[in-house]
Formats: sequence, C-alpha cells, structure tokens
Amino acid sequence: MDLLDISQKTSGNETPAKQICVIGAGAGGLAALKAFVETPQHRAGEWKVTAYEARNNVGGIWLPAPPTDDPPLTPLYDSLTTNLPHPVMAFTCFPFPPSTPMYPPASVVEKYLSSYSEYFGLMDHIKLNTAVTNVARNPTNTRWTVTLSTGDTSDYDLVIVANGHYRVPRYPDTPGIDLWLNAHKAKHSAWYRHPLDLGRKVLVVGDGPSARDISAEMSTSSTTKTLVRSVPNAPNTEIANVKTRGRITSYRADLNTVVFEDGSTEEDIDFVILATGYELSFPFLSPEVLISGVAPPIPPLPRDTYNSTYNVFPLAKHIFPLQSRYPPSSLAFVCLLMRVVPFPLMEAQARVILHTFAHPDAIDDTEEAVDIITHYEDLRREIGDTNPDTMSKQISKMWHVCRGDKQFSYRDELHRFAERDGLGAVVVPDWIKEAYEKKEVLRELWVDLVNKGEADDWVRGVGEKGEYEWVDVLRRMIQYAENKEKRSAGKEENNIVGDVAKL
Repeated sequence: MDLLDISQKTSGNETPAKQICVIGAGAGGLAALKAFVETPQHRAGEWKVTAYEARNNVGGIWLPAPPTDDPPLTPLYDSLTTNLPHPVMAFTCFPFPPSTPMYPPASVVEKYLSSYSEYFGLMDHIKLNTAVTNVARNPTNTRWTVTLSTGDTSDYDLVIVANGHYRVPRYPDTPGIDLWLNAHKAKHSAWYRHPLDLGRKVLVVGDGPSARDISAEMSTSSTTKTLVRSVPNAPNTEIANVKTRGRITSYRADLNTVVFEDGSTEEDIDFVILATGYELSFPFLSPEVLISGVAPPIPPLPRDTYNSTYNVFPLAKHIFPLQSRYPPSSLAFVCLLMRVVPFPLMEAQARVILHTFAHPDAIDDTEEAVDIITHYEDLRREIGDTNPDTMSKQISKMWHVCRGDKQFSYRDELHRFAERDGLGAVVVPDWIKEAYEKKEVLRELWVDLVNKGEADDWVRGVGEKGEYEWVDVLRRMIQYAENKEKRSAGKEENNIVGDVAKL
C-alpha cells in the first residue's frame, strides 16, 4: 500500500497521533521535519512531529557563534565559503536565489536554511533553545522517552537523530600533544575564527577543507613568517613561506620541536592548530541504546549498536540500528556519511525514514545484514590487516566515508527504496556528478574570478529562468578552466622549445 493511501481513521474510537521527535534543526533536521510535515498523516492529525533545537535559531553549523563555549557551538570561521557549488549542494526542492555566488559565504547558507524553514512552514514545529538531554526506551511501552533541557519528558514513536557531527573536536593521540595543549601551545581549529598573532612559525595539522583554508589565511598573516603544514603521506615541499611535511610522530617536551614520520624535525614552533576533525557524539542516547566503543569484528553482527566516534554500527542503509531490542524503524540517524553532498542526501534519507516509519516491514533484516557484511569484507581486504582489534578500528574510520561516485549510487538506491511513497523515483542527474568531480577545479577558478573582480558577472541574473541556467554556467566554467589549463600548458611547452633552441 502506498504511503499516500494510508489513512488511520480517527472517527469513533480515536487513535492517538503518532509522535515523531527530530533532534536538531540544522540542515538534516530541517530536511526530516519537512518530509513529515508534508505528509497526509500529519495534515490529518494522525502524526505529530516536533524538532528540538538547542540554539536560538535554525541552521546548525552555519549559524555563527563566538568560540567561547567548550567546545564551541560551531567551528564556523569568518572566511568560510562552501566547498561545493551551490547548485550541486542545494536541496533539490529549494534552489539558492538567482545571482548567488557560486561558492557562497556561510552567511548566505545560513539565510538559505532560514528561508527554507519559513517557506515550508517549519518554524511552527521547532522548539528553539530546547536541548534533548536523554533518549531511552520506555520499559512500560514500545516508545522512546525523551527528556528535554526544560525538565519536561514526552514519549515518541520515532526519534530522528540530526544533531550533526561538527561539535566535539577530535584530538590526535600523538605522543606529547597533551603537554602542548596544557601549555596553550596548541588548540583545535574549532576555536579558529580569523588569523591571529600566534607567533612567527605556526603549524597546521590536517588536510581537510578547514586545514587548507586556515593554512592559506595564516600563511598570509603579517605575523606568520613560516607556515608549516602536516599532511599524512605528503612529500616534503617548501613554496614561499609554506612548508609541507608528513605525519607528526611526536611533540617534544621542550614545547618547541615536532618530529615527523620520516625522522625529520621542525624547531621553533610557536603554535599548533589542530584541524584534525570531529567525533560522532550523541550524549543524549543512553548506554542501553548506544554503546561507546568499536564494535567487535564480524560476522556475526553484534546485538547492540556501537559508536566508535568514527561510525555508528551496525546500521541498515547507514540510517537504522540493526538490532533486536527495538524496531529499527523507530530510531534513525541522518547524514553520518562523509565526503558527500549533504543537503540532497539528507532529503533522500528523510524520504527513506518516512517510508520506513509508514511501512516498518520495508526493512529486510537479512538483506541489510548481508550488505553490511559485504561492505565490511571489502574494507577488510582493502586494509589488509589481520589483527582483529586494529582492523576493526581501521574499518570504523572508513565505514561512513564515500569515495568516488558511491554517494550518488547510494542516493539513487535510497530513492528507489522509497519510491513506493507515491512521489516517484529520483535519479541524480549527470551534471551534478560532473560538477562534483570537477569541484576543486571549479573552486580554484571561482577564487581566481573573485580576485579579478569578474565573479559577479558570471552569475548576475542566473537562475531567474530556472535551474538549467546554473547548469549552463557550471559547464561553461568547466570548459573555461580546461581551456585555461591547455593555454597554460601550451605556453609552458613553447617556453621549453624556446629554451632548447637557445642551446
């Protein structure tokens, strides 16, 4: 039976409305909230959905806050722009406004999420300044008891966890780092907002987008004479005032020197910025629901659900806890996957959560277990580690990471699974895959256009007639970048020919 055909008649003996709790009103929580608010069950009063947001507005990571809390409410730094073109990263049902910069600053994304909430009437279903402090299975019924920061408790049939994963800093376990942290010679990038006077030689650890952005900013700071980057497996290079080195193996007790994996050292380090990522953290889930630690090697699948801080395991479709203590369809995690286009992926996951809540039997436990074991074995072979303990930890680090175009086939699979909801199948268009593959080239070109003062000309009025205008601009940008690269290669070849002719 299709979702749109389902109707829980309440005439006569009324059936109590099913209660849905969404934890967080960032992009993931908003996507889930919208999915449920638009259902006929919700309109008929058969389902009631409420989102709880600990902060004073929607937006999650995109909502700015000073770095005064420990840890900060958001790691959002002043210069942050998206690392994906907005036509690629937008919710499929809600494009960014016409003329939006191709890689918009965080303030534009914050406004976008706020507009999304208002446009789809979501604010009436969100309780701001209200944190969820505990979620536990009610022993007297088949529901979840949710406790709020106000002290209130309520029971819910479904809990959707969308609290994000950029709040709790991940610190490396490198020997000596604690000494540097305690001496205030090192700090996590979660506190970074803009370049500061941190000394003449600053070390940035990590190779994610924030590490690259912070390195670029700090290297041009008037006080930073040398910027050292620690990037695992990177060759030693030195360009202008930026040195690139490999993984750090120890921080010496002199609070001055670090040792790298090749045995080389760097002295006179004034400060270290640890752009080393974040932990998955769900402090509101009771230990009976989520066990802290790495799951034991499989098969068989464990009876419990584990949080290694890198992954939640085992989950059906990276969403639903696959265990026997409660229905998998009653608890869902949104967007644990990494290296993905998050907003449209959240839409697809929200659609699957909705479909599974309406059809609890839609999850085939056996099929999902086979998929999990197959993925586990693929990663095990890739790692090549035969030690069960270290292997399991390595697999946990890679479990939610999407490489290549896997995120797009995953999105397509989610939509196929949920297409029985009556809304039809959705397939990721080729232009999104093409733009994602070229995202670094596009961003480099966009920065160049901004520096030349030409960026606004590329997007002025674009989008007023529809999405196809953005697709056209992206393809023209890719062609422009490729032609520019060919011209540059041609000049280089001509210079070589000229040099040879002089010999």
